Amino acid sequence: MIEGFDKHSVVILNLVNPKEKFWGVLLSISPVGVTFRGINLDSFEDWVRQVAKGGEDQTLDLATMFVPLFRLERIFLDEAVGSVQSYAEHFEQTVGSSVKAYLGIAESE
Repeated sequence: MIEGFDKHSVVILNLVNPKEKFWGVLLSISPVGVTFRGINLDSFEDWVRQVAKGGEDQTLDLATMFVPLFRLERIFLDEAVGSVQSYAEHFEQTVGSSVKAYLGIAESE
């Protein structure tokens, strides 16, 4: 892994061809690409509301994806900036548990 981007880091990926943004949990980085479990940022807010609501009518969820390195423009850690919450903090505030707890990942990982 690259320093700061450990397994299970919460990240934002900017992709090209086509241009897309994804949010999710990093699973691995290799010379050929990135594997992560995430969702398109356009669907993030709907997914958070759906998780907070609970129930069996879930139509959105995170998907495990591999992105070849040639599509990866940038990768950011999902971090708060000043008074602006990170996406993970927004998830925790809305749902009542951390995204890692929701996914069954130990917080120490």
